[in-house]
Amino acid sequence: MDLEKQYFEANKSLWNQRVATHINSEFYNVPAFKAGTTSLNSIELTELTEVKGKSLLHLQCHFGMDTLSWAREGAIVTGADLSDKAIEQARQLADELQIPATFVCSNIYDLKENLHQQYDIVFTSYGTIGWLPDLDRWASVISHFLRPGGRFYIADFHPVIWMFGDTFQSFDYSYFNTEVIATDQEGTYADKSAPLKGKEYGWNHPISEIQNALIKAGLSISFFNEFDYSPYNCFANTVEIHPGKWQIKGMEGKLPMVYSLMAVKKG
Repeated sequence: MDLEKQYFEANKSLWNQRVATHINSEFYNVPAFKAGTTSLNSIELTELTEVKGKSLLHLQCHFGMDTLSWAREGAIVTGADLSDKAIEQARQLADELQIPATFVCSNIYDLKENLHQQYDIVFTSYGTIGWLPDLDRWASVISHFLRPGGRFYIADFHPVIWMFGDTFQSFDYSYFNTEVIATDQEGTYADKSAPLKGKEYGWNHPISEIQNALIKAGLSISFFNEFDYSPYNCFANTVEIHPGKWQIKGMEGKLPMVYSLMAVKKG
């Protein structure tokens, strides 16, 4: 087994472990979602508009809450994820809520072999591309699944954030994609006391790498934005500056924590 496959198998195993904990966590608040609350944030809801009646492919969808939230906004949705346990839960959630959706279990790099149509929109968000070593391959998948004139949208944590160690006291990692980042994990961001353990592998991707990969794949960037807060309280040493907006304590207003980008496939 080559190293990349080992990395993906380890990550899949850890994400499979996380699913049951995440489903039952206050962080994801599935009961509120079932009652009708959207899982989407103001960033993506403000920037990715006109989705009603559009086909939307959600890459790295976890157990499908955001995918189904887009369906509630009127999109015709398909979600894809590496974790078979997550996809199983996504399908159950869609069936329970009677929301039309298709879910596919696949490594994103292999998605061309497992899905055979094009979409008006490709969407991904929050903690996704850090699991992928090669963004040229990622961007080629996006381009493959977008129809000409279709939109790609991403909102994700800023690569500057991933330079820090867990306590945000020092820069432990490079801004640039120079090496695989191997870490031993206990618990999960949704429940730090959960009895979960495993090794995970990730990669930091600078903004230039993200943008250039998309351009190389034939997409034209429409906008790029940066935000000084996280819509999720998933980091250590945070302070809530406004309801639903967290910054790192002692660094308030000084760090880019999230970025968003829209790109259009050339016709």
